[in-house]
Amino acid sequence: MRVKKLLATNEMIVVYIIACLSAVIALVNPAFASPATLVSLSRAMLVTLMFAMCEMIVIVSGGIDVSFPAVASLAMYGTVQIALATGLDNAWASYGIALLIGVACGALNALLIAVVRIPPLIATLGTSSIISGATLAFIGVKIVSNIPASLDGLGKVSLLTYTSPDGVSYALTALFLIPVGICVLCYLMLRYTMLGRSIYAIGGDQRAAHVAGFNVRGTQFFVYMLSGGIAGLGGITYMTLMRQADPSVLMGSEMMVIAAVVMGGTRITGGHGKVIGTVLGVALITLIKNNLIMLGVPAHFQTFVVGMVIVVGTSITSLRAKSSANRAKV
Repeated sequence: MRVKKLLATNEMIVVYIIACLSAVIALVNPAFASPATLVSLSRAMLVTLMFAMCEMIVIVSGGIDVSFPAVASLAMYGTVQIALATGLDNAWASYGIALLIGVACGALNALLIAVVRIPPLIATLGTSSIISGATLAFIGVKIVSNIPASLDGLGKVSLLTYTSPDGVSYALTALFLIPVGICVLCYLMLRYTMLGRSIYAIGGDQRAAHVAGFNVRGTQFFVYMLSGGIAGLGGITYMTLMRQADPSVLMGSEMMVIAAVVMGGTRITGGHGKVIGTVLGVALITLIKNNLIMLGVPAHFQTFVVGMVIVVGTSITSLRAKSSANRAKV
């Protein structure tokens, strides 16, 4: 009975979809079924996974954050401009600056949501426009390619390298350890700490959580500051990976990330979501985004597919939640 229940979970449904889609792509293009594909997909989902983790935690808490691309852009572009202006050439310090920028932006979101009581969607839409506009107006609009040598060197460090039969090398960057570490820490926090229980509680019913003794406002501040911090790290990681800073390249990525989180089983209404589901959702979205072209699907059609994923993913989680509620009544 337990095995049957496990095989019917939302996470396993995503696994089935990934397996079927991979099989179809491999039939069309046999080269897909190689270690090179796994390395390429891991690199492609690296930053998206970081953004998805910050978004998943916010949604679980009953909110939503659409400002993370702007926060990541500010952290990326602001950090490199500070480094170039001061002569700073230390990867740890650069990551620390990006983290602080992200946390500060997250605190602004939390202030508007937890204290001023602005709805999360409106608040983060507003801060997204403010942060993005401020980045372009006061910091700059030009693409910076002369990033500090320490960050450039960090981007070249590899965990492993696979060489295909035709002599092409595929390297898995050491930066992949960053989202892995974030996922592990978020899993431990949500699963084993009182803070994690508080996040689930306020996402399920904020008033009930307050009555039960949870610090709703403090939890909201933590959630949005954590989201901002992870977004800041995602921004500088993207810059290190691409070896250039573009103040607008990450803008517009929020729908793709929300699609991955929702497809991974996180309920958009809050109170439910798992790290493993989010990882699988990101893997599915990355697979769709990077390989639909192999099936002869035009690149511009991918937006339609992602939209369908959001609708289907939300419908599945909503129907499963309704079914669980009906069984509980019985």
